Amino acid sequence: MASENEQDKLLKRINELAKKNKDEGLTAEEKKEREKLRQQYLANFRAAFKNNLEHTKFVDKEGHDVTPEKLRKIQRESGLRKD
Repeated sequence: MASENEQDKLLKRINELAKKNKDEGLTAEEKKEREKLRQQYLANFRAAFKNNLEHTKFVDKEGHDVTPEKLRKIQRESGLRKD
């Protein structure tokens, strides 16, 4: 998973390429770079989202753990849950 600084750099470069594409167009090499950066950004986003979800515990109004069993299983397998 990428650090926030790495994600910021990726996003900054993606935005630079988007602006250049809008203003004057991109070369074939820049289009490849843009696609590679987008894929990396999405992979990092998905990894961070998955990590956040795996560390989430769902609780109802009465305070009972209502975390879905599928998520509980993932949490057990990764050592985040003992029950």
